Amino acid sequence: MLAHVLIFTISLLANLFSALSGGGAGLIQLPLLIFLGLPFGVALATHKVATVALGIGATIRHMRESHMERQFALFMIITGVPGVILGASFILQVPDRSAQIALGILTMSLGVYSLFSPQLGQQYRPVHRDRQGYLTGGIGLFFIGVLNGSLTSGTGLFVTIWLIRWYGMDYKRAVAYTLVLVGLFWNGSGAITLGLLGEIYWLWVPALLLGSVIGGYLGAHLAIVKGNKVIKRAFETVTLLIGLKLILG
Repeated sequence: MLAHVLIFTISLLANLFSALSGGGAGLIQLPLLIFLGLPFGVALATHKVATVALGIGATIRHMRESHMERQFALFMIITGVPGVILGASFILQVPDRSAQIALGILTMSLGVYSLFSPQLGQQYRPVHRDRQGYLTGGIGLFFIGVLNGSLTSGTGLFVTIWLIRWYGMDYKRAVAYTLVLVGLFWNGSGAITLGLLGEIYWLWVPALLLGSVIGGYLGAHLAIVKGNKVIKRAFETVTLLIGLKLILG
């Protein structure tokens, strides 16, 4: 019972901050599952299932006042999901510490870049909506999908910053796309792939799901209410913390 209460509490807090900043629940949630005794592969698959619930909670809140475009949402699914499946297919066989350190450095660089770009993501100015723009953007989403399927901590943050930097979205809109599409479709396909290839510890899933749904909803609500400036600061904080965690191991 104590383990379930701990898992629910940590899941709630981790997913609240993840929904506010556009990613990063794995920073706390995955290490917790490993600390409580699950092997890495089982913890990873179990965590992926829980992140789908984060997407559900955030979707419930964002869909009430979302400005998401259906065609662009479908584009993100088509380009990202194959990368997620590819990444999830080989991660259980190829643990790579050097790749984790490199990802940590890159993640921290996202936070530093945002920190020193005061106007980044504060206004919605759509760009690169032509054929070449979608091709380049789709390739970027595919490779981020590979990272999402293979490495867990903070890959949603890459989607958020890519949507801002390449497509000219503001933080609020980019976070909505990330939480709904990455949370539901990308993480859902990753969870199915890892579940088929590995093992899910179903005993702890209910506490994780409940914490993820509630945390996702509350985080999405804060993101909508507080606006781009608060989301930007949350994004910068989470990217720096995740990058440091990945580097230190």
